[in-house]
Amino acid sequence: MQRKTDTPKDTVPASDPFATLEPLLPMTWLGTAWMQNLSALGGELTTFVVDRMKEDVKTQHALLHCKSLEEVQHVQAEFLQKAFDQYQEETGKLVEISGAMAIIPPPETKTAG
Repeated sequence: MQRKTDTPKDTVPASDPFATLEPLLPMTWLGTAWMQNLSALGGELTTFVVDRMKEDVKTQHALLHCKSLEEVQHVQAEFLQKAFDQYQEETGKLVEISGAMAIIPPPETKTAG
C-alpha cells in the first residue's frame, strides 16, 4: 500500500511563522487608528472596573460601621444610585469609543480610468 506524502494545501509551513496572519490581511487597512481605539476601549473598561471595585470596598467599609438598619438602607441606596449613574456614564463612553472604531474609513482605492 502506497502512502500519500503530500501535505494538505491548507497546512501552514513551519518555516513561515507570519503565514498564520495571512487571513487577517484584509483587515490591515484598519491600521493604527483602529488599534488605538481598541486600546482606548480596553483602558476605559479597566479604569471603570477598578473604580467600581473601589466603590465596593468603600461600601463594605461603610456597611461595617452602620449602627442601625436605617443606616444600612441608606448606604445601600447610595451605593445603588452611584452604580446606576456610573454604569450609565460608562455606557455613553463605550458607545462613543465603539462608534469611533466603526467609522474608520477604508483606504482609498484607485479606480482604473
